[in-house]
Amino acid sequence: MTTAVKAEPRAKSVEVTDEAIMARLVDGRTISVPLAWSWRLSQGTAAERARWGIIGDGEGFNWPDIDEGLSVNGMLFG
Repeated sequence: MTTAVKAEPRAKSVEVTDEAIMARLVDGRTISVPLAWSWRLSQGTAAERARWGIIGDGEGFNWPDIDEGLSVNGMLFG
């Protein structure tokens, strides 16, 4: 008998450009959403966008300088 376990997607790193928020996941996928999805990030400076951390066990990202957080599931499923 085999058991299938569906692992939740986990974040590895993120990059914010002038057009997109691009996340790299631990399983090798790269996902992106338009920068316009986050008005805080779109208003932030390059230095503020570059300072980020991983939330929990890779559930998402936070940018403490601009009080913003995004989840991987939110990026995947809108």
